[in-house]
Amino acid sequence: MYDKIYIGDSMNKIKWKNIFILFLFLIFIIGLIISIYKIIIWKLDDDSINNQINKIYDKVNINDIDDSDKVDIIDNSINSKDPYWDYIKVKLIDVNLDKLKSINKSTVGWIKVNGTNINYPFVQSSDNKYYLTHSFNKSYNSGGWVFLDYRNDIINLDKNNIIYAHGRLNKTMFGSLKNIIKSNWYNNKDNHIIRLSSKYHSTLWQVFSIYIINNTNDYIQVSFNNDTEYNNFLNKIKNRSTYNFNTNINVKDKILTLSTCYSNNKKVVMHAKLIKIYVK
Repeated sequence: MYDKIYIGDSMNKIKWKNIFILFLFLIFIIGLIISIYKIIIWKLDDDSINNQINKIYDKVNINDIDDSDKVDIIDNSINSKDPYWDYIKVKLIDVNLDKLKSINKSTVGWIKVNGTNINYPFVQSSDNKYYLTHSFNKSYNSGGWVFLDYRNDIINLDKNNIIYAHGRLNKTMFGSLKNIIKSNWYNNKDNHIIRLSSKYHSTLWQVFSIYIINNTNDYIQVSFNNDTEYNNFLNKIKNRSTYNFNTNINVKDKILTLSTCYSNNKKVVMHAKLIKIYVK
Protein backbone atom coordinates (compact mmCIF):
# COMPACT_ATOMS: atom_id res chain seq x y z
CA MET A 1 0.00 0.00 0.00
CA TYR A 2 2.74 2.47 0.96
CA ASP A 3 4.76 1.47 -2.09
CA LYS A 4 1.81 2.34 -4.36
CA ILE A 5 1.43 5.76 -2.72
CA TYR A 6 5.16 6.43 -3.07
CA ILE A 7 5.16 5.42 -6.73
CA GLY A 8 2.06 7.53 -7.40
CA ASP A 9 3.62 10.58 -5.76
CA SER A 10 6.81 10.12 -7.78
CA MET A 11 4.87 9.86 -11.01
CA ASN A 12 2.93 13.01 -10.19
CA LYS A 13 6.17 14.89 -9.47
CA ILE A 14 7.66 13.74 -12.77
CA LYS A 15 4.47 14.69 -14.60
CA TRP A 16 4.39 18.23 -13.18
CA LYS A 17 8.13 18.62 -13.74
CA ASN A 18 7.66 17.71 -17.41
CA ILE A 19 4.73 20.10 -17.71
CA PHE A 20 6.82 22.88 -16.18
CA ILE A 21 9.73 22.17 -18.55
CA LEU A 22 7.32 22.14 -21.49
CA PHE A 23 5.84 25.43 -20.31
CA LEU A 24 9.29 27.03 -20.12
CA PHE A 25 10.13 25.65 -23.56
CA LEU A 26 6.93 27.15 -25.02
CA ILE A 27 7.73 30.52 -23.44
CA PHE A 28 11.21 30.35 -24.96
CA ILE A 29 9.81 29.50 -28.41
CA ILE A 30 7.22 32.27 -28.22
CA GLY A 31 9.88 34.74 -27.09
CA LEU A 32 12.17 33.63 -29.90
CA ILE A 33 9.41 34.03 -32.49
CA ILE A 34 8.54 37.50 -31.18
CA SER A 35 12.22 38.51 -31.23
CA ILE A 36 12.69 37.26 -34.79
CA TYR A 37 9.52 39.06 -35.85
CA LYS A 38 10.72 42.32 -34.29
CA ILE A 39 14.13 41.97 -35.98
CA ILE A 40 12.46 41.40 -39.35
CA ILE A 41 10.15 44.40 -38.90
CA TRP A 42 13.08 46.54 -37.73
CA LYS A 43 15.09 45.51 -40.78
CA LEU A 44 12.18 46.20 -43.13
CA ASP A 45 11.69 49.62 -41.54
CA ASP A 46 15.41 50.37 -41.88
CA ASP A 47 15.35 49.35 -45.54
CA SER A 48 12.30 51.54 -46.16
CA ILE A 49 13.98 54.54 -44.50
CA ASN A 50 17.17 54.01 -46.51
CA ASN A 51 15.21 53.77 -49.75
CA GLN A 52 13.39 56.99 -48.97
CA ILE A 53 16.64 58.75 -48.07
CA ASN A 54 18.20 57.70 -51.39
CA LYS A 55 15.16 58.92 -53.32
CA ILE A 56 15.28 62.21 -51.46
CA TYR A 57 18.96 62.71 -52.29
CA ASP A 58 18.16 62.06 -55.95
CA LYS A 59 15.56 64.81 -55.93
CA VAL A 60 17.34 67.66 -54.16
CA ASN A 61 20.50 69.69 -54.41
CA ILE A 62 22.17 71.31 -51.42
CA ASN A 63 23.71 74.59 -52.52
CA ASP A 64 26.00 76.96 -50.63
CA ILE A 65 24.98 80.59 -50.21
CA ASP A 66 27.70 83.20 -50.52
CA ASP A 67 27.61 85.99 -47.96
CA SER A 68 25.97 89.18 -49.21
CA ASP A 69 24.11 92.22 -47.95
CA LYS A 70 21.05 90.00 -47.55
CA VAL A 71 22.81 87.79 -44.99
CA ASP A 72 22.22 89.05 -41.47
CA ILE A 73 24.97 88.42 -38.92
CA ILE A 74 23.63 87.94 -35.40
CA ASP A 75 26.11 89.71 -33.11
CA ASN A 76 25.19 90.13 -29.46
CA SER A 77 28.42 91.65 -28.15
CA ILE A 78 30.49 88.51 -28.62
CA ASN A 79 33.92 88.57 -26.97
CA SER A 80 37.02 88.01 -29.09
CA LYS A 81 37.72 84.54 -27.60
CA ASP A 82 34.37 83.12 -28.66
CA PRO A 83 34.73 80.68 -31.62
CA TYR A 84 31.75 82.53 -33.10
CA TRP A 85 34.18 84.55 -35.19
CA ASP A 86 35.37 81.40 -36.97
CA TYR A 87 31.95 79.85 -37.46
CA ILE A 88 30.37 83.00 -38.81
CA LYS A 89 32.47 82.49 -41.95
CA VAL A 90 30.75 79.15 -42.70
CA LYS A 91 28.45 79.34 -45.71
CA LEU A 92 24.72 78.86 -45.36
CA ILE A 93 22.92 76.18 -47.37
CA ASP A 94 19.89 76.46 -49.61
CA VAL A 95 17.63 73.51 -50.46
CA ASN A 96 14.65 73.80 -52.80
CA LEU A 97 11.91 71.93 -50.97
CA ASP A 98 9.29 72.01 -53.75
CA LYS A 99 9.95 68.45 -54.98
CA LEU A 100 9.88 67.15 -51.43
CA LYS A 101 6.61 68.94 -50.73
CA SER A 102 5.10 67.04 -53.66
CA ILE A 103 5.81 63.85 -51.65
CA ASN A 104 4.93 65.29 -48.25
CA LYS A 105 3.35 68.74 -48.02
CA SER A 106 4.30 68.81 -44.32
CA THR A 107 7.95 69.34 -45.27
CA VAL A 108 9.15 72.56 -43.65
CA GLY A 109 12.93 72.48 -43.86
CA TRP A 110 16.28 70.74 -44.23
CA ILE A 111 18.82 70.12 -41.47
CA LYS A 112 22.52 69.32 -41.76
CA VAL A 113 24.65 68.64 -38.67
CA ASN A 114 28.41 68.43 -39.12
CA GLY A 115 30.12 65.30 -37.80
CA THR A 116 26.93 63.21 -38.01
CA ASN A 117 24.78 61.51 -40.64
CA ILE A 118 22.03 64.09 -40.10
CA ASN A 119 21.35 65.54 -43.54
CA TYR A 120 17.60 65.28 -44.07
CA PRO A 121 14.40 67.17 -44.69
CA PHE A 122 12.31 67.71 -41.59
CA VAL A 123 8.55 67.88 -41.32
CA GLN A 124 5.94 69.29 -38.95
CA SER A 125 2.59 67.89 -37.88
CA SER A 126 -0.25 69.03 -35.64
CA ASP A 127 1.26 67.02 -32.77
CA ASN A 128 4.53 65.43 -31.68
CA LYS A 129 3.30 61.85 -32.06
CA TYR A 130 2.53 61.24 -35.73
CA TYR A 131 6.10 61.20 -37.04
CA LEU A 132 7.27 58.93 -34.25
CA THR A 133 5.64 56.10 -36.21
CA HIS A 134 5.41 57.45 -39.78
CA SER A 135 8.19 58.03 -42.26
CA PHE A 136 8.65 60.81 -44.81
CA ASN A 137 6.15 59.34 -47.27
CA LYS A 138 3.66 58.97 -44.38
CA SER A 139 3.77 55.16 -44.43
CA TYR A 140 3.74 53.45 -41.04
CA ASN A 141 7.31 52.93 -39.86
CA SER A 142 8.73 52.43 -36.36
CA GLY A 143 11.72 54.53 -37.43
CA GLY A 144 9.53 57.60 -37.85
CA TRP A 145 11.08 60.74 -39.34
CA VAL A 146 12.78 64.00 -38.38
CA PHE A 147 10.21 66.55 -37.24
CA LEU A 148 9.89 70.05 -35.85
CA ASP A 149 7.92 70.53 -32.64
CA TYR A 150 4.30 71.32 -33.56
CA ARG A 151 4.40 74.41 -31.30
CA ASN A 152 7.23 76.05 -33.22
CA ASP A 153 6.86 78.72 -35.90
CA ILE A 154 9.15 77.92 -38.85
CA ILE A 155 8.57 81.36 -40.37
CA ASN A 156 9.53 83.61 -37.46
CA LEU A 157 11.45 81.12 -35.29
CA ASP A 158 10.85 80.93 -31.56
CA LYS A 159 13.15 81.37 -28.60
CA ASN A 160 13.62 77.58 -28.53
CA ASN A 161 13.12 75.66 -31.79
CA ILE A 162 13.07 71.89 -31.26
CA ILE A 163 13.68 69.09 -33.75
CA TYR A 164 13.19 65.42 -32.81
CA ALA A 165 13.90 62.02 -34.37
CA HIS A 166 14.47 58.44 -33.28
CA GLY A 167 18.03 57.30 -32.56
CA ARG A 168 18.14 54.39 -35.02
CA LEU A 169 20.81 51.73 -34.53
CA ASN A 170 21.82 51.93 -38.20
CA LYS A 171 22.67 55.62 -37.62
CA THR A 172 19.82 56.97 -39.76
CA MET A 173 17.50 59.69 -38.47
CA PHE A 174 19.17 60.94 -35.25
CA GLY A 175 21.02 57.66 -34.62
CA SER A 176 24.40 59.32 -35.17
CA LEU A 177 23.57 62.13 -32.71
CA LYS A 178 24.85 59.81 -29.98
CA ASN A 179 28.35 60.40 -31.40
CA ILE A 180 28.40 64.00 -30.19
CA ILE A 181 29.20 62.91 -26.63
CA LYS A 182 32.48 61.35 -27.76
CA SER A 183 35.62 63.42 -27.30
CA ASN A 184 36.74 62.98 -30.91
CA TRP A 185 33.53 64.65 -32.08
CA TYR A 186 33.96 67.53 -29.66
CA ASN A 187 37.67 67.98 -30.44
CA ASN A 188 36.91 68.61 -34.12
CA LYS A 189 35.74 72.23 -33.96
CA ASP A 190 34.27 71.98 -37.47
CA ASN A 191 31.51 69.84 -35.94
CA HIS A 192 30.12 72.62 -33.78
CA ILE A 193 27.68 74.07 -36.31
CA ILE A 194 24.22 73.19 -37.61
CA ARG A 195 22.73 74.48 -40.85
CA LEU A 196 19.03 74.72 -41.69
CA SER A 197 17.22 75.67 -44.86
CA SER A 198 13.51 76.41 -45.18
CA LYS A 199 11.20 78.14 -47.64
CA TYR A 200 11.61 81.34 -45.64
CA HIS A 201 15.25 81.47 -44.65
CA SER A 202 18.62 79.74 -44.38
CA THR A 203 20.23 79.74 -40.95
CA LEU A 204 23.51 78.91 -39.22
CA TRP A 205 23.59 77.77 -35.60
CA GLN A 206 26.57 77.50 -33.22
CA VAL A 207 26.55 74.62 -30.72
CA PHE A 208 26.90 75.64 -27.07
CA SER A 209 25.71 72.59 -25.10
CA ILE A 210 25.49 68.80 -25.46
CA TYR A 211 24.55 66.25 -22.80
CA ILE A 212 22.85 62.99 -21.85
CA ILE A 213 19.98 63.29 -19.39
CA ASN A 214 17.29 61.14 -17.81
CA ASN A 215 13.93 61.44 -19.55
CA THR A 216 12.56 64.90 -18.84
CA ASN A 217 10.64 67.65 -20.61
CA ASP A 218 12.35 70.60 -18.98
CA TYR A 219 14.53 71.43 -22.02
CA ILE A 220 11.72 71.49 -24.59
CA GLN A 221 10.00 74.67 -23.44
CA VAL A 222 9.36 76.86 -26.51
CA SER A 223 8.02 80.10 -25.02
CA PHE A 224 8.87 82.14 -21.94
CA ASN A 225 7.01 84.70 -19.87
CA ASN A 226 9.92 87.12 -19.55
CA ASP A 227 13.66 87.54 -20.01
CA THR A 228 14.41 86.34 -16.49
CA GLU A 229 12.67 83.05 -17.11
CA TYR A 230 14.44 82.63 -20.44
CA ASN A 231 17.82 83.53 -18.95
CA ASN A 232 17.37 80.92 -16.21
CA PHE A 233 16.48 78.36 -18.86
CA LEU A 234 19.58 79.19 -20.93
CA ASN A 235 21.86 78.96 -17.90
CA LYS A 236 20.36 75.59 -16.96
CA ILE A 237 20.88 73.95 -20.34
CA LYS A 238 24.33 75.51 -20.83
CA ASN A 239 25.57 74.33 -17.43
CA ARG A 240 24.44 70.78 -18.23
CA SER A 241 26.88 70.50 -21.12
CA THR A 242 29.36 67.63 -21.06
CA TYR A 243 31.92 69.92 -22.70
CA ASN A 244 32.68 73.63 -22.51
CA PHE A 245 32.12 75.25 -25.91
CA ASN A 246 33.31 78.65 -24.64
CA THR A 247 30.23 80.18 -26.24
CA ASN A 248 28.31 83.16 -24.92
CA ILE A 249 24.53 82.95 -24.79
CA ASN A 250 21.99 85.57 -23.69
CA VAL A 251 18.28 86.39 -23.79
CA LYS A 252 18.57 88.03 -27.21
CA ASP A 253 19.57 84.71 -28.75
CA LYS A 254 17.26 82.23 -30.44
CA ILE A 255 18.29 78.62 -29.99
CA LEU A 256 17.87 75.28 -31.74
CA THR A 257 17.43 72.06 -29.76
CA LEU A 258 17.95 68.55 -31.14
CA SER A 259 16.64 65.65 -29.08
CA THR A 260 16.68 61.86 -29.44
CA CYS A 261 16.72 58.69 -27.34
CA TYR A 262 20.08 57.60 -25.96
CA SER A 263 18.63 54.55 -24.17
CA ASN A 264 15.27 53.47 -22.80
CA ASN A 265 15.34 56.07 -20.05
CA LYS A 266 17.84 58.65 -21.28
CA LYS A 267 18.00 61.34 -23.98
CA VAL A 268 20.91 62.91 -25.81
CA VAL A 269 20.43 66.62 -26.42
CA MET A 270 22.19 69.30 -28.44
CA HIS A 271 21.62 73.06 -28.20
CA ALA A 272 22.88 75.70 -30.62
CA LYS A 273 22.29 79.43 -31.01
CA LEU A 274 21.42 81.34 -34.16
CA ILE A 275 24.40 83.29 -35.52
CA LYS A 276 23.57 83.96 -39.16
CA ILE A 277 20.38 84.15 -41.25
CA TYR A 278 19.46 84.78 -44.86
CA VAL A 279 15.81 85.73 -45.31
CA LYS A 280 14.48 84.59 -48.69
